[in-house]
Amino acid sequence: MFTYKVTVATGTSYYSGTNNYIYVTLIGEGRTSQRTNLDKWLQNDLERGAVDEYEIKSEKDLGSIWLVQLDKETFLVEDNWFCRYVTVQTPSGETLHFPCYRWLTEDVTICIREGAAKRPSDDKLPVFQSHRQKELEERQKLYRWKVWKHKVTKCIDAETEDDLHPDVKFDNDKRSDFESSLHIALGELFLKKFVNMFGNSWNNLESFQRIFWRVKSPTGNFVVSHWKEDWFFGYQFKNGCNPCLIEKCREIPKKFPVTNDMVCKSLGGSTLQQEIQKGNIFIVDYKILDGVPGNVIRGNQQYIAAPICLLYQDPENRLMPIAIQLGQTPGFNNPIFLPSDSENAWLLAKIWVRSSDFQLHQIVSHLCGTHLLGEAFCVATLRQLPAVHPVFKLLTPHTRYTLEINTRARSDLLGKNGVIARVVASGGAGQDVIAQKAFQSFTYRTMCLPHNLVKRGVEGLREYYYKEDGLQLWFAINKYVRGIAGLYYKSDQEVLDDNELQAWLKDLVQEGFQELPGIEIPVTFHTRDELIMFITMVIFTCSAQHAAVNNGQYDWCCWVPNSPCTMRQPPPTNKDEISTEHLMETLPDMSQSAVQMAFTWHLGRPLPNKVLLGCFDEDYFTEEGAKKVIAEFQEELKQIEREIQARNEGLPLKYQYLQPSSIENSISI
Repeated sequence: MFTYKVTVATGTSYYSGTNNYIYVTLIGEGRTSQRTNLDKWLQNDLERGAVDEYEIKSEKDLGSIWLVQLDKETFLVEDNWFCRYVTVQTPSGETLHFPCYRWLTEDVTICIREGAAKRPSDDKLPVFQSHRQKELEERQKLYRWKVWKHKVTKCIDAETEDDLHPDVKFDNDKRSDFESSLHIALGELFLKKFVNMFGNSWNNLESFQRIFWRVKSPTGNFVVSHWKEDWFFGYQFKNGCNPCLIEKCREIPKKFPVTNDMVCKSLGGSTLQQEIQKGNIFIVDYKILDGVPGNVIRGNQQYIAAPICLLYQDPENRLMPIAIQLGQTPGFNNPIFLPSDSENAWLLAKIWVRSSDFQLHQIVSHLCGTHLLGEAFCVATLRQLPAVHPVFKLLTPHTRYTLEINTRARSDLLGKNGVIARVVASGGAGQDVIAQKAFQSFTYRTMCLPHNLVKRGVEGLREYYYKEDGLQLWFAINKYVRGIAGLYYKSDQEVLDDNELQAWLKDLVQEGFQELPGIEIPVTFHTRDELIMFITMVIFTCSAQHAAVNNGQYDWCCWVPNSPCTMRQPPPTNKDEISTEHLMETLPDMSQSAVQMAFTWHLGRPLPNKVLLGCFDEDYFTEEGAKKVIAEFQEELKQIEREIQARNEGLPLKYQYLQPSSIENSISI
């Protein structure tokens, strides 16, 4: 009689355990064990967080254990079970690890492979080839592409989160936190009484304190004290929650007829042309907003501008705004605002820029640039890479919860009756137009941070901490990816010959990015370097880039005048007689302000039980070589953390969004 010791680990989140019958069968080299019920009489096994041990006996040696089969039978009521992993100790003393991390629902049967990553060419035996094929066929039925909006990325075919398979849904802890947080925001921030005050303007700028007094954000408090100051306005283009738009100005656009006489006082005795040649003039152009229809909220027209803002990097490394035009077409009714204008005129011009920045941040940098890209990467990975594939093991921690958060966003946030439609100027038809324009301008190179920075010409932009920290993280991720890829792909030819890997890229480009003809992603990996660069971009997008544009939302938007979600009056056509009353009638009303605070807190708050970049609660890789590469990556992230902390010690306003301790592995909020 041969005895196999089997250890079964149940998930740690609420309701992971089960009272249903769970059976295990060991499938070995030519022999199969008896189907064994994992039910110890009068013992509470398979409970949440449990690691239970069992013995499976066989009259004959099973040989090499190829697969572990798990199946579930309902007892009285349906009770799903989440399996983390199974280990098998053979009679010879060898211990094999079988990662699972899947739900068993209804009367289902699954087979899991031993943890060593395998490319298709590594599996010579028909049983393994068949297992790979069957797994992908099942996944392609579960995870289907769907067109959400034309001219944007495709998404998962699910109307609500209830349509998703349990393997990609929130666990119960996450779901409970997510669904309660918006209600907490309205209560904790003392906003309830303002939510129904639609159309009521604030009396003056100080009145916004009525919804701000419980704010616990140190950065938010700093914003309140400095938001009117020109240096702080410019600082936000570098290190605010949307640090992706600023570009070097190589020449003044004809549509923005700024003259040297207009700005010479702001340049400290230099000329505009001299400062352009020195690389000290920068520009932010919101041309993507030109022609976008403003939202209509409860019958009231909201307004969007497409401003152009010129900035000067002064000798103190401050980024100072020197000219603002609120529309794309120059003319008498589209004046150029200057720091020398009246206080209200210059302030209103800057507020318009900040409101335009809010629109592009939410839809372009955040939604399109991280969430929708991340979802496409996730769907293609599920459809084309079996769990044993090294690239699946590498990417799956960075896809955690993305399908559910995006599905919820489409129905709850971006839908017809969602928050965006109720309070944001670009809600409704406007958000679709912006997303379509944005995606038509996306290219693979602009999705890669080093190339993006070069294209925007911001290598010489000083105290640009998003750039500094982002590049450190990019190269750390690249080194990590290179280390893992090097274990499984020894040559370019091995990359080229991996049919599953090539199918993954092809599915992503031809299906997920089908409506983005200018994306410029090749449909084939020819070299290891191409593969490494692409996977680096995927992981960076789903972790660091999302942190950079997500985590600071509340910090920078909680003081509503600094980042208005909407504007209730059209852009001014002249610079004369801009009163405080006009300012207040233009800014969001009491209701819109309250909701802006609530949903930016909801989206940008620190999350409980988050899994940080480089932390892998699920051990998909079991080989020592891969574990060594992971450990080196984790050490490098710790070093980056120390360097950022040391740098921040000397700053009046710390930049913390790209500290590894602030970055989640995946897009889950």
